[in-house]
Amino acid sequence: MDFEFSEEQRLLSETLRKFLSTGYSFDGRGKIIGSPAGVSEDVWAALAEMGILGVPFDAEHGGFGGSSVDMMVVMEVLGEALVVEPYLATVGLGGRFVARGGSAEQQARILPALIQGKLKMAFAQTEPGARWDLRRVSTRATKSGDGWVLEGDKRAVVHGGSADLLVVSTRTSGATGDARGISLFLIERNAPGVAVTEYRGLDNLRVADVRLSGVHVGRDALLGDEDEGFALIEEVVDYATVLLSAEAVGAIKYAHDATLDYLKTRRQFGVPIGSFQALQHRMVDILISYEQARSIACLACVKVDTADAAERRRVVSAAKIKIADAARHVSQEAVQLHGGMGMTEELKISHTFRRLTMIAQAFGDADHHLARFASAR
Repeated sequence: MDFEFSEEQRLLSETLRKFLSTGYSFDGRGKIIGSPAGVSEDVWAALAEMGILGVPFDAEHGGFGGSSVDMMVVMEVLGEALVVEPYLATVGLGGRFVARGGSAEQQARILPALIQGKLKMAFAQTEPGARWDLRRVSTRATKSGDGWVLEGDKRAVVHGGSADLLVVSTRTSGATGDARGISLFLIERNAPGVAVTEYRGLDNLRVADVRLSGVHVGRDALLGDEDEGFALIEEVVDYATVLLSAEAVGAIKYAHDATLDYLKTRRQFGVPIGSFQALQHRMVDILISYEQARSIACLACVKVDTADAAERRRVVSAAKIKIADAARHVSQEAVQLHGGMGMTEELKISHTFRRLTMIAQAFGDADHHLARFASAR
């Protein structure tokens, strides 16, 4: 397999990296994190203007029809810069749900606005006690007239507070834990009965708990087929897991490069500490982890577009296992090789450590995906 990006993909990577290197400094990122919204509308508008928000969507909606590998190019660069704007939540999750399961009317209404930067989305899935089991949905949608009434609680919705539109998983039939009976609804965040409690995660991304109390929606809010939402959820979450893996590759690359630079400049006993053979061996191990993570992320990006459901599950879980292991290994080594200052707020490497730690847990940790890999058929 050829793991090199095409000329167009390299140009996309260079353009985005150039913008972030000048318009998204580490100090600037800190100010964004400390702002009331936790994200920058100016950065979001710039991403829309460059076409970054439209990479995976069809041209008929204003996008570019890019593949998952094209998205990997974007996610790697966002991972290097530790971008906190809701790209994965909006494009990789919310937009993907609409593109794959939405009606023609829903796509025409939502995707152009999303691509233009006028609409943000989030996926409200996790519930108390569910952990990473996508079948454990107890939020109820009960039919009422020509629509539904939604009741339930969702936890740790990434960028749920800044989203204009939520994709909410509910149970329209069956018992908690059944694959069949899950339906998806599009809910406006400011709709009557929706209560959002926002807070900051370990990696400084904003997350929110969402309570639905007697939320009335019409039939046009149903996304996909009634009772048949699980397959779509699994497909979209696998896609988002692959994108998250690509983000981790970018963060790992930054951790490697920053640590290597530090070892070349930090001096002890009159010489750079990078001249010590023991530390050179550790840097080689970090580089190996990076190359392995990037290789399996590339494979997963290809397979998520081309493989059947069974093969997709196996490859995505295999990638997440390797990515989670690499994220733990590289982040811990980078902090240790920087010494005590590696844990300070003022150093980007500590923020990279936190982001990689959260990525390793998102959509299932290594143990969860190892069990999923073993059971996939």
